[in-house]
Amino acid sequence: MTAAGDNQRTVALLWGEAITPTRGPKPTLSAARIARTAIDIADTEGLAAVSMQRVAASFEYTTMSLYRYVGGKAALVELMVDIALESPPAPDASADWRARLETWAQAGLERYRRHPWLLGAATAEHRVMGPHELSWLEAALDALSGTPLTVPEKHDAFLVINGHVRNVAQELAHSGGDAEWNATMSGILDRHGDRFPTLTAALSSGEHHTVGADSLQFGLACILDGLAAQIARRQR
Repeated sequence: MTAAGDNQRTVALLWGEAITPTRGPKPTLSAARIARTAIDIADTEGLAAVSMQRVAASFEYTTMSLYRYVGGKAALVELMVDIALESPPAPDASADWRARLETWAQAGLERYRRHPWLLGAATAEHRVMGPHELSWLEAALDALSGTPLTVPEKHDAFLVINGHVRNVAQELAHSGGDAEWNATMSGILDRHGDRFPTLTAALSSGEHHTVGADSLQFGLACILDGLAAQIARRQR
């Protein structure tokens, strides 16, 4: 099948546009069930552990039998991403744009923490986006719909907030650090700290940056404060 054909099949899979055969044996699995099993594997062992063979073995099926439901691993990962993201939280009708974006960002971080493999899978280029994933963009743009920002500015605001959420998720995923790497960097600064006086002083103060559950808040407040200032200038 051509790349265009693969792409069309993935679109049909994600958006429920696939035609169910009316002849032949009745399907005993579904693409969604296969994807949820793959998600369980990825959650515990990482995305690299997911393969068509491994997922098929979970159902005691042959690998080839899965291709009746999912075109291959690339399409499977696309479906995994959309299912794992779920829908964003329903907006509070009484909340302003800022409160809605705060809720949006916190929920997004929760998804990445629940499924760490999403960080890599959801940032791949030229992916086909499913209905759940697009609903996150829709929710962010809708939160800003009553502001005087232009459409491109609203989209840029989404990108900045989403990027911050992903960066915090990445930090939290690696917050334990690598002991050997930490020891190596500590030794480098011990020997060459005079070249980085501000950094060395910060680390020596005991107040250096630590990653925790509140890591999202400072950066998010800075972003939203900037948007609020921009909105206020437009309103004046």
